[in-house]
Amino acid sequence: MTSRALEALAEALGRKGEPDDALRAAVEILAEEPGVHWAAIAFVEGEDLVVGPTAGTPTEDRRVRVAISFHGDAVGELWVDGDADAAFLTQVAELIAPYVLIGWDTRGERWEP
Repeated sequence: MTSRALEALAEALGRKGEPDDALRAAVEILAEEPGVHWAAIAFVEGEDLVVGPTAGTPTEDRRVRVAISFHGDAVGELWVDGDADAAFLTQVAELIAPYVLIGWDTRGERWEP
């Protein structure tokens, strides 16, 4: 994974827009990385993980799954198929965490990504 991907991700997340647009951009950026075939974000919905935005072609034989947490609560997982560095993906998960609240109950509290 490259610093170019982190820069592109920071730029995409910095744009004012809808959270789902930011998440779609994130998986597209990841899927464009050398050796990465597919990227997805799965949202926690009750006891289940529900796949949201995806990019690329899945190849489950080399899938890396990284938890996405917001204020200590599990809100989703980042899934990447291919050659993916878990430490890099952990950084990505931290950056996108506020945007993964799409299906998460904020208990009426306003949140800013």
